[in-house]
Amino acid sequence: MPKSKRAKVFHLTQVTKKTREQKDKLFQNIRDAVPEYQHCFVFSVDNMRNSYLKNVRHELNDSRLFFGKTKLMAKALGQSPSEAVAPGIEDLTQYLSGTVGLLLTNRPAESILEYFNNFAPVDFARAGVASPRDFTIPAGVVYATAGEVPVEHDVPLEHTIEPELRKLNVPTRMVKGRVVLGDESGQGEGYVVCKEGDVLDSRQTRLLKLFGVCVSEFKVKILAYVPTGTVVVVNGMITLLLTFLLPSPRYWSSASGDVTEVDPSAMEGVGEN
Repeated sequence: MPKSKRAKVFHLTQVTKKTREQKDKLFQNIRDAVPEYQHCFVFSVDNMRNSYLKNVRHELNDSRLFFGKTKLMAKALGQSPSEAVAPGIEDLTQYLSGTVGLLLTNRPAESILEYFNNFAPVDFARAGVASPRDFTIPAGVVYATAGEVPVEHDVPLEHTIEPELRKLNVPTRMVKGRVVLGDESGQGEGYVVCKEGDVLDSRQTRLLKLFGVCVSEFKVKILAYVPTGTVVVVNGMITLLLTFLLPSPRYWSSASGDVTEVDPSAMEGVGEN
């Protein structure tokens, strides 16, 4: 039988699935680590970047971060009081969905919340994300930042980039050694690269990068945490204590393993705006 002459696709990358041993190790690592720390946070990540996540690990090198299958992490924490690795921690499992992770730390909760509120590095957008803003290349001589900074502080775009702009469907041309869009005097409409809310494609992200426009923000959001056995849900800058999840506020000591109840009057004012 003659050989097929159809083009065949050969994948040069190979991704191996996690083995049962690796999953069991993650499960046990979470179970073993929880009693060693005073706080367990559930956090979500917007616009994941490994480089920025490494910075977080470096800054919080006295803490532990875990990423994995949400069902596996929920099972490790315990999904019922009888399975929970620590009192009250089973209530965190309802927040384990999507791109989330666990942070175990002995640092004060206030310092962790403040750190992540202030940590929001920007980066170039990737295809598939929604643009948070409009971006238009102004008509006239095209500058390196396309109007992101005043003309007196900008420089004309290099002529070597002009062919790539045309390949990306930007109707530019060369006039006296300068890249020009539309009328040389700057009259007329510019070229709209994207509008707020548009789902960016690879062409748009390439144009944004050519002009040095960063519209993607790496952001870690704390969804909820357990400060010694009582679930706290974080909603923006307001912290709410969900006392209805437990019959009475309880505080668990990782050092002694004891659970003590708190006088309800001591919680007055918590959760009020």
